[in-house]
Formats: sequence, C-alpha cells, structure tokens
Amino acid sequence: MTRPTMESGASSPLLLGLVLLSLFSVGTVSAQQKFGINYGQIANNLPDPTQVASLLRSMNVNRVKLYDADPKVLTAFANTGVEFIISVGNENLQTMATSPGAARQWVAQHVQPFIPATRITGIIVGNEVLGNNDTAMAASLVPAMQAVYDALAALGLSGRVTVSSAHSVNVLASSFPPSSGAFQEGVAQYVRPLLDFHSKTGSPFLINAYPFFAYKGSPASVSLPYVLFQPNAGVRDGGLVYDNMLYAQIDAVYAAMKAMGHTDIGVRVSETGWPSKGDEDEVGATAQNAAAYNGNLMQRIAMGQGTPLKPSVPIDVFVFALFNENMKPGPASERNYGLFYPNGSPVYAINAGTAGSGDGGGSSVGRFDPYSSQSMFSAASRLVAVRRRLSSLTLLLVLPVLSALLAC
Repeated sequence: MTRPTMESGASSPLLLGLVLLSLFSVGTVSAQQKFGINYGQIANNLPDPTQVASLLRSMNVNRVKLYDADPKVLTAFANTGVEFIISVGNENLQTMATSPGAARQWVAQHVQPFIPATRITGIIVGNEVLGNNDTAMAASLVPAMQAVYDALAALGLSGRVTVSSAHSVNVLASSFPPSSGAFQEGVAQYVRPLLDFHSKTGSPFLINAYPFFAYKGSPASVSLPYVLFQPNAGVRDGGLVYDNMLYAQIDAVYAAMKAMGHTDIGVRVSETGWPSKGDEDEVGATAQNAAAYNGNLMQRIAMGQGTPLKPSVPIDVFVFALFNENMKPGPASERNYGLFYPNGSPVYAINAGTAGSGDGGGSSVGRFDPYSSQSMFSAASRLVAVRRRLSSLTLLLVLPVLSALLAC
C-alpha cells in the first residue's frame, strides 16, 4: 500500500480525518487510557477482532481482558501495544492441577506464539471458582495456578506475565463495614494457600464486584447515589468515610486478607459494570444508571483516585463489558452490560466528567456519545462524531493548519 504523502491531493481528506481523530482522541478521551475492559464473546453477531482493535485504539483503551485465549483476537491486536489478560477456563483446572504437562502445553499454545507482538501481561486461571460448592475444583485452583506459573517460568516469562484468578465478591462472609471484611469460613482453607501464592509471585487478588446486585436486591435500603458514585452523605467506618459501595467492597477484601496475615497483596477489580436494560423485576437496570455508574467510575480512574483505606494506590478496574452479548443465559441484564452494540455504536452516552457533581458539571475527561444508528466501524461516522465533539476553540486553532494541509 502506498503511504499517503503531502503531495497527494487524493489523500488530503484521509489526512484530514486522521488529524481530527487524533485531536479528538488525545484531547477528550483521557479517562479511557487508565481503565481496562472485558471483551466477552458469548454472541453470534460480534464484529471481526480486527474491527474491534480499531475501535479500542480510537478510544485509547490499552488494557483488555479475555475470558479465553482466542488466537484470532490475539493476532488482531499484534503490534498495537494493547495489554491483554487471557484466561484458562474452569474446565481445565483439575487437569492442570494433576498434570503440569497440560499447563505447559496450554502456555505453549496460547501464550508463547503471540509474545512479544501481542502484549500478554496476565493469565487468569479460573473464574469465580471459590464459593460455588465444587470442592474438587476449589482444591485444584492453586495447584493449577502454580502449574501455569511454572510453565511460564520455564520459558522465562514469569517476570512478564502474572498469574491470578478472579473471584466473586461473595467469597466474603462480611463486607460491611469494610474493616470487618472476612472470607467465608467454607473457602478459608483454599484462600490461605492462594494468598501465599500471590505473595510469593507478586500477583494481585482479583474480584468481580457489582454494586448493581446489591441495589437490585434491596432498592429500598441501598442508596442509589451511593452505588452510582453520585453525591451522598456517605457511610463512616471508624475514621474513614465511604461515598460509594465499590470502594467499600475493595477495602473489605484488603481487610479480609489482613485478617489472614497478608498486607502485601494488591486488589484489582477484574469485573464491574451496570446493565442498560433488564427484566421488569431488575430494579435499576437502565441506560441512565449505566451511564452514571460507568461515567463516574471513569472519572475517578482518570483522577488516579484510591480508596479510603489505600488513598495512595489508584484503583485498578476492568469494566464489564465491551459489547452487549446476545447469547448469554440468565436474566435480560446479562445480555445488556455492553458499552457498545455489536455494530460499534455506543449503547448510551458516557460523560466521564460528572463524578461528584450533582448538576452534571465538572471537568470533561472523556465522553462516549451514540450518534443515531451509525456504526463506529464506519470511517465516515467516526469523522462525524469527531467533528461534533471538537470545541469551537479547538476548531479555531486547527482550521488554519487544516486549510494549509488541504491546499497542498
């Protein structure tokens, strides 16, 4: 392909589009640079991974979590600089725990061929294994994690790729007040060696935390502003004040780990989000609430904010999810967590500049904006969106430059 040059009149519109897209991405979407996103694929209408790569790059999203190790996705994101966390399915744990060779084979097939072109930085071994009454799988968790870690070490990759597992916040028997955080008695025997593994390898403890479920279950007693990061009186725990439930859940995990003798392990939120639609009995599942939850969360991420217990440690979050997934089982909400429809258009507008502002004000650090039914995978519609988002001041500054480019 011929590289566009300043001398080519036919390339000027493309150059103009790229300049505008660059200005839009750098100037207004800074919040998206500091959070990760879950890329689920339980659907039959999702775009090709190469299109997804373009979408995420236009948003400045640089961290993605997969629920498998799809080679098409990993290949599509080669040389993009996007960091990937890939996953070992629950169905593989018992085999890996008893046969380290299975872990070596998995790493040789799903990691080694893609590094370094694709930046695989983490492997999640199992999802929400603890607390589901499957004792055989629970007992296999840490041995499987160790087998994957050893396989990476044998290839010299253990310093580049971390090994962890994702847990439901329901592994906690107590989460409020946060300082009383404690693991369920039934999972304690599995958590102790798990924490020792994290401590030894330097990997984080991952939680899937959804304040939506708390609100859905008790809308009369759970404050909506409290779960949406909106202005509220907050709740006090000793000398600490919590103005949102997610931070309280994170700090409850820190307290639970401390009770088991560990203060040397970080907590990362591997999943959190809010559905834009649900069944009639799913209170709070609306696009307005989803936009508020994710937008206000992104604002806090952009601020580098920490929790009350760990104010100097910025929250580390992977939002769920990139797309609505039409084949997920369960209530309607399960199919409506996506920020985007499969055609690439946003499900709702996200203004990531409204955290802590009752009137929707605040500094603008990023905005997703649905524009009719146009697809973000259309170059023309992307340019329309960019033009709509640029401020008149920015246009005044760049128009002379653009005019000069078009004149060439």
